Amino acid sequence: MNITSQPDPVRLEIFKNLYQFIAEQMGIVLQNTATSVNIKERLDFSCAIFDSSGLLVANAPHIPVHLGSMSESIRSLINDKGDTLKQGNVYLSNNPYNGGTHIPDVTAITPVFDGDKKQVIFYVASRGHQADIGGITPGSMPPHSTTVEEEGVLFDNFLLVEEGNFREPAVRQHLSNHTYPARNIDQNIADFKAQIAANERGVQELCKMVYQYGLESVQAYMSFVQANAEESVRKAINLLKDGSFIYEMDNGARIQVKVTIQQENRSAIIDFTGTSEQLNSNFNAPKAVTQAAVLYVFRTLVDNNIPLNAGCLNPLEIIIPVGCMLNPTYPAAVVAGNVETSQTIVDALYGALGVMAASQGTMNNFTFGNEQYQYYETICGGSGAGIDFDGTDGVHSHMTNSRLTDPEVLETRYPVLLENFSLRLDSGGKGKYSGGNGVVRRIKFLEPMTANILSEHRIIPPFGLNGGEAGKVGRNWIQRQNGSEEDLDSTATVEMKVGDIFVIETPGGGGFGVCAFPDTGLLRIGRTLIKTRSLNYQRNNLIRTLRRMMATLNWNAWSFTNKTNLLFTFTYTMHRLWTWNNTLTPKYLQNLFKTK
Repeated sequence: MNITSQPDPVRLEIFKNLYQFIAEQMGIVLQNTATSVNIKERLDFSCAIFDSSGLLVANAPHIPVHLGSMSESIRSLINDKGDTLKQGNVYLSNNPYNGGTHIPDVTAITPVFDGDKKQVIFYVASRGHQADIGGITPGSMPPHSTTVEEEGVLFDNFLLVEEGNFREPAVRQHLSNHTYPARNIDQNIADFKAQIAANERGVQELCKMVYQYGLESVQAYMSFVQANAEESVRKAINLLKDGSFIYEMDNGARIQVKVTIQQENRSAIIDFTGTSEQLNSNFNAPKAVTQAAVLYVFRTLVDNNIPLNAGCLNPLEIIIPVGCMLNPTYPAAVVAGNVETSQTIVDALYGALGVMAASQGTMNNFTFGNEQYQYYETICGGSGAGIDFDGTDGVHSHMTNSRLTDPEVLETRYPVLLENFSLRLDSGGKGKYSGGNGVVRRIKFLEPMTANILSEHRIIPPFGLNGGEAGKVGRNWIQRQNGSEEDLDSTATVEMKVGDIFVIETPGGGGFGVCAFPDTGLLRIGRTLIKTRSLNYQRNNLIRTLRRMMATLNWNAWSFTNKTNLLFTFTYTMHRLWTWNNTLTPKYLQNLFKTK
C-alpha cells in the first residue's frame, strides 16, 4: 500500500473501525473467559490498543475512566522496563501513581513485537476491576481508607507472564504477602488469565493487520486516526466559550475549574487551580483520572464517530497543581477519587462550559462480603438535562459505563435477596428540560456480612443550569430486622445481620432552563405523545380533559404567558399527533400537571 502524508478518507474509516474492532474482540474474550461477577456480568473492564510509544489509538466503548488513563500505565512500563521487554511477556499494574485509577482496577499489558521479535511495534492492554484485591474491607472499596496500602495489594509493572509461562506461584505470593491480603486469590488468578487471553486476541488481530496491509501502513494510519481525532476536538473547541465553575462535595472539598478557549489555534486551557488540597480521606483522584475526565468531556462534545484516543488531548492544556486532591502525592488514598471525584470533575467541566446540568454525580459504590463472599456494584441514577434534551432515568452516566448484575445471578451467587429495584420518582430536577430520576435499591441479607457504601450527593444536590432546579440528594439507610431504621452518611461501613435490609436511594439529575409552566409535566407528556403517536383517544376527549384540568388547576389565577404557553403546547401536540392514548384520563393529567 502506498503511504502519503495525507490519509485516504475511505482507508481512514476502514482502519479506524479495524482498530476499534480489535479492542471489541478483546472485550468479548475477556467477558467470556472471566469468572468474577464483576467482570463477566457487570462488564467492569476496558480493552484498548496503543502505538509503540504507549499512546492510545483505539478502544472499545467500555469504561471512560479506564480508557482515558491507561496510556499512562503503558508509558510507565516503557520507562521502567523498556530495555527488558520480551515477546511473550505480560505485565500487571494497578499503581495509581503510575497511570492506575485505583487499586482494584488491575491492568494487564502485553507488548507486540515485529516479525523479528526485536522491536515493540504496538501494545495491547485490558483493565478489569477485581471484586477483591485485599485492603481493610471486603470488596477493596473501603469508605475510610487513608493510604493506598489500606486499599489493597499494589502491582507496579509486575511480570505476570514470562516468555509465555504464567508465573502463578509468584502471583499468589504477591497477593498473600501483604498487610491486608487478597481474600479470594483463586478468583484473582482466574480473571488475570482472562485478561491474558484477551490481550492475546489483540496481539493476533494486530499481527493479521500487519500481514495484510504491511507494518508501515498500519502504523501510519494509527497516526492518521489520532490526527483525525485531534482535528475533530479542535472543531468542537472552536464553538465553545470561556467559563468557570466551583463544585462542592459532601465532605466539604471543592473542585474549581476555569476553561479558557484560545480561538486563534482552536485549543483550550483547563486550569484546576483553586481546587482543594490533598485530602486525608480517599477522595483524592490520581492525575491520570483527572486527565481521563477532561478527555471524556471534550470527546463527548464531538459529533463525529471517532475513537477516544491520544489525539483528543493534543488541543488541551491541563493545569493540575501538585499536591491538590486532583494530583495527590504518594501514599494518599485514592479509591473514591476514581469513582466519585471523577464524576464531580466531569459535572464541573460541563457546568463551566454551560452545556449540561449535573448528573447524579456518584457511582453509589456498594460492596459487601466476608472471607467467603466479596461483591461490588455501582448503582445508576439520573443524568443531567441539557440545552435541548431531558436527562435519563436510572442510568450509569459519564465515567462509569458498567451495568448492574442481573437479579437472578446476584441471588444465585450471593446470600442476598433483591427486594426492590425501581425508579425514584420526582427526584430529577425540574426545568424546561428535566433531569433524570434516580433509583431505589433494597438488598436483604441472608447471612451476616460487612457492607460498605461509598457515595456522593447525600448533602450537596446535583446542580441545575440556566434556571433549572437541582436534582434531589440521595439517601443511604438500613432497615433492621426488628423494624428500626438507621440513616448513614455518604460513606459508611456497617455490619449487616440476617434479615437486615440495606437501602440506597440514588440522586436525580439537574434540570436545564426555566420552564414557563408551574410544572414541567406538560412539556414532557407533549414530547412523549409526539414520539409515541399513541392510539385510540379522540381529540374531543382531549379538549374536555383540558377544560377539566384548567378548572382543577385554578386557571383564572394563571398568568397570561402561562395560559398562552399551555394552550400552544396542547394545540401543537394535537396537530402533530395522529391519535391519542386512552390512558390520558383527566385524573392522570391532573396528577402530571399539578402545581406546587
